[in-house]
Amino acid sequence: MIAQVTGTVVRAGATYVVVDVGGLGLHALCTPSTAAAQRTGATTTLHTSLIVREDSLTLYGFADRDERDCFELVQSVSGVGPRIAQAVVSVLSPDDLRRAIATGDVKALTRVPGIGQKGAQRMVLELKDKVGAVSGTGAPLAPSLALWREQVAEGLMNLGWSAKDADAAGERVAPLADADPQPGLAVLMRAALRSLAK
Repeated sequence: MIAQVTGTVVRAGATYVVVDVGGLGLHALCTPSTAAAQRTGATTTLHTSLIVREDSLTLYGFADRDERDCFELVQSVSGVGPRIAQAVVSVLSPDDLRRAIATGDVKALTRVPGIGQKGAQRMVLELKDKVGAVSGTGAPLAPSLALWREQVAEGLMNLGWSAKDADAAGERVAPLADADPQPGLAVLMRAALRSLAK
C-alpha cells in the first residue's frame, strides 16, 4: 500500500498530478480541487490510495488523510468502485459526507453523478455504523486564483457531465467567484454541482 508520496510536481491536469519522487514519476488521479491546488515545480505531499486490479495499478491522490479515508470508506459499499468514490469526495467534503450519512440525507448523496436513489439509500444503510471511524482532520485546500472556469468545466466533464452542462454551471457560479477575489476551487466546484443537481 502506498499511503503517501512527497515530491516535486512535474505536471498537473484537471484531475491528475504527476509527482517526481526520487526520479520516478508517479501519476495520481485526484479530485479537481486537489489537482488545482498543485503548482508545477513545487514540492507537494499527497495522501494516496493504490487500487490494484488484474490489469492495472491506479494511484489516487488526496490533499489530506481525511479525504483519502472517506474515499476508501465509500468503496466498502457494495457496487461502489473507485470512480464513483472519487466523484463522492469531489462533490462532498468529508464533513458533508459524514453528515449526509449520519442524518440519512439521501438527497445530498444523489447530487453525486452515478449515485441514484437506491445507491444513496444503500450507502446510508451500509456506512451509518462506520462513518464515525473517519476523523475530521482535513485542512482547507489552497484557493485557485486563475482559470477557475476552465478547471470547473473540465472537472465536471470528467465526472460525467456534458460540455454544455459544464459551461452552463460555470455561468451560474460566476457571481460567486466575482464576489470573492480568491475563490476556492472546491467551493466553486460544489456550487456548480449543486446547480446541476437542481
